[in-house]
Amino acid sequence: MNPSSNETDILAITRPHADLWKYYLLACLAFPPAFPFLVLPAWFRYQTMRYQFTAEGISMRWGILFRREIIVNYARIQDIHLRSNFVERWLGLARILVQTASGNAGAEMTLEGLKEFEAVRDFLYSKMRGVQDPAQHGAGTAAKATGEAAELAAALREVAQELRATRLALAAQSGKDQDHA
Repeated sequence: MNPSSNETDILAITRPHADLWKYYLLACLAFPPAFPFLVLPAWFRYQTMRYQFTAEGISMRWGILFRREIIVNYARIQDIHLRSNFVERWLGLARILVQTASGNAGAEMTLEGLKEFEAVRDFLYSKMRGVQDPAQHGAGTAAKATGEAAELAAALREVAQELRATRLALAAQSGKDQDHA
């Protein structure tokens, strides 16, 4: 299975873009008195944030003292949203909110600091729906499906013939019973 170049680029994403740190700094500067207390956790979050896209799902982890990791299988994804505020749009960033059927009103996972957010969203949609690249699976799968359909049609014809023979046998039996009466 050879992934497409777009899929290969997405599977290679392991860190948020450097502009996420600029966004975190600007967000911390919005509250000048609290800046010293807000900037350190933001720096640790940015420095430790890691993504991993695999064939089965997405993994996101961050933290030093309190390590947090979220793993979501593509099959569990229910919906995907893109969200960005004015500053994020100015920096060319967006957040991808991944929702599952876990019962939470909010997103299960929020992928932050991605410049290629539309490509990642499309990749996640294709994985959650099980869409396969026709170039990868087309010829072999089509031949297999045609063979299976022919086999199924032959089995159904055989069943139909047996039902016809049974019906004729029952009709003949019922005709004999009426003649003897």
